Amino acid sequence: MTTTLTPDATFSPNAAFTPEGIERRPLHVFSEKAYLDYSMYVILDRALPHLGDGLKPVQRRILYAMSELGLSAAAKHKKSARTVGDVLGKFHPHGDTACYEAMVLMAQPFSYRYPLVDGQGNWGSPDEPKSFAAMRYTEARLTPYAEVLLGELGQGTVDWQPNFDATLEEPRILPARLPNLLLNGATGIAVGMATDIPPHNLREVARACIHLLDHPGATVLDLMAFIPGPDYPTAATIITPTEEIRRLYETGNGSLRQRARYELEQGDIVITHLPYQVSGNRILEQIAAQMRDKKLPWLEDLRDESDHEAPTRLVLVPRDRRVPVERLMSHLFATTDLERSYRVNMNLIGLDGRPRVMDLKQILSTWLRFRQTTVTRRLQHRLDEVLRRLHLLEGLLIAFLNIDEVIRIVRTEDEPKPALMAAFGLDEVQADYVLNTRLRQLARLEEMKIRAEQAELAEERKHLERLLGDPAALRGLIQEELARDADKYGDERRSPLVAVATSAAALDETEVSPSEAITVILSEKGWVRAAKGHEIDPTTLAYKAGDGFLAAARLRSNQQVIFLDSTGRGYSLPANGLPSARGQGEPLTGKLSPPAGASFVAILGGEGSQRVVLASDAGYGFVTTLEELQAKPKGGKAVLTLPEGARVLPPRAVLNSGSDRLAVIGTGGHLLVFPISDLPEMPRGKGNKLIAIPKARPGEEQERVAYLAVIHQGGGLLITAGKRHLTLQPGDKPGDLDAYQGERGRRGKLLPRGYQRVEAVESV
Repeated sequence: MTTTLTPDATFSPNAAFTPEGIERRPLHVFSEKAYLDYSMYVILDRALPHLGDGLKPVQRRILYAMSELGLSAAAKHKKSARTVGDVLGKFHPHGDTACYEAMVLMAQPFSYRYPLVDGQGNWGSPDEPKSFAAMRYTEARLTPYAEVLLGELGQGTVDWQPNFDATLEEPRILPARLPNLLLNGATGIAVGMATDIPPHNLREVARACIHLLDHPGATVLDLMAFIPGPDYPTAATIITPTEEIRRLYETGNGSLRQRARYELEQGDIVITHLPYQVSGNRILEQIAAQMRDKKLPWLEDLRDESDHEAPTRLVLVPRDRRVPVERLMSHLFATTDLERSYRVNMNLIGLDGRPRVMDLKQILSTWLRFRQTTVTRRLQHRLDEVLRRLHLLEGLLIAFLNIDEVIRIVRTEDEPKPALMAAFGLDEVQADYVLNTRLRQLARLEEMKIRAEQAELAEERKHLERLLGDPAALRGLIQEELARDADKYGDERRSPLVAVATSAAALDETEVSPSEAITVILSEKGWVRAAKGHEIDPTTLAYKAGDGFLAAARLRSNQQVIFLDSTGRGYSLPANGLPSARGQGEPLTGKLSPPAGASFVAILGGEGSQRVVLASDAGYGFVTTLEELQAKPKGGKAVLTLPEGARVLPPRAVLNSGSDRLAVIGTGGHLLVFPISDLPEMPRGKGNKLIAIPKARPGEEQERVAYLAVIHQGGGLLITAGKRHLTLQPGDKPGDLDAYQGERGRRGKLLPRGYQRVEAVESV
């Protein structure tokens, strides 16, 4: 690739030149330099705002072009196409669409905290910010607030630069009287860096600036007494904790969270304020999608009642008054744009023309330095004008006092200017002014006007010289102007700051699913299915050949079903995800992954706080809750530790651990009854000894625990042995239930003859 160089060009050390003066560089060197040049252009001239006026070049040029067209806040609106044409033709030779979109953004009150353009026509809406009409249809003028940026432009306050074709001049920066960078914020993406500066409240920022002028050593925490946080154009609540906002202001980086505000009206939930840049239509679409997918059964209806009087009014109708509104809104905050996070990166172009990230104090103190320079230039410019006017008035007064001689010189001399200068000691500027003065200004009363103007200007000169010579007086003037502009253009905070104790959380499957009574059936081969209702008899269902009924649990469809396997591991599945009992179900091994050789032996269901007794036939057990047995992983979790050779007994539900009793029957026919409160409550383990089991003699079969039963207060026990049935009721007689009560871990009492080979036990 070649580049033709001018004679005064700076040659690269890697460049080589042909006899014709053409530079040749390695491609990687040229590409690197070209990309770096492009990067700096994007950073400095397109994407990042300047600290002084808080504007990007295109925004600055739009405002300046509108001021040159006379489109002040008091003027009539003018077609936007005229403004865009002037901007492109005079200052910003880029695409008209991008220029117009930048103009639209400054006119949208829902995008800019303090809009700079007053639009007439369709300028978009919060639901569709880019639904604005074409520039040939809309009209615009500047807002009153824009005067803060443009009011001092012609007072010698800023430097000027040639436009792109050097036919006009444009300001390098606007002389902002307020730190517009913080007031309206900024967003932009450059090459290798970006900026995200949130908007703030004008009155709060002005008070912080006034305080910083009096206390230059103030910390960020001190300034936060005046600026507690950003203030977005929308009135949604900022829920970021104060400590996080402080770190954000101290580092210039962080994030903010904003949450919609809602009210309750006759049982309906009415959303009145949405987060910044969030569309109400988008919110309704997100909620409606959840309702279609049956993931939000708590809502019956939703509608949009927004109008001119209430720009945001989204109505959510709960299914009934029992719906927990706070929990529902927490779910919506977590799953929709009703709560939104905003990245903060206070990256900007400083007064030295270099991009950097600043903290809050650096931004304010640097801007105040810029403001002091601007005010000093303004005062000096005015002082120069006053001195120049006084100089002219001095010459005019001399001419007035010698009017006859002046007239004679003008009438008789061929070159009156040198003659006037010689006769009255005037300089060239004064002589020209006298000669250009009209005769009617030399009336008799003109002397009084001249002397009055001289006195007034002399007083103003003293005032200006005092301000320029006294830093304290200059700071006082800046403070007065800040306070005046804050009163004129400021308003109350829109985005309240509220610390939220808990973060938003989505509903889990058990809360989202409708609550219906179901019966879950487990077969001997490990097949599972669910039938509606609690009245079904699972033993009457059809099973595969060689399979049969093992266990069942009655619960609600929005609860978890818990399974125990032969190794003592617990598993859980949502009840609403199980196959219907109209078929023969599905094998549990397709949903869960038990250890090799293990089989499922029990099923449980109910509230997570429900207590149950877990035990092994080795005579050990403990009390736990269903919540402790739940395990999300397919592999489950170890719950009951089994001694060697032991097996899991069917768990038993406990109604009242303070009054219920546990009946333990061994294979040898011994029965022991003791309070369940004697058993420990623990999440997992082997448990404590339930009943004493003697060690088997050689050649004899080891005795085991055969049955467990929980006896509720006032209840009894029904024991079945073959065709015989024995009912034990509470009482302390020899044949009563209480006769078998003893301390946990004891041997118990032998059942009557004929009932020692127990086949079934049931609480009655």
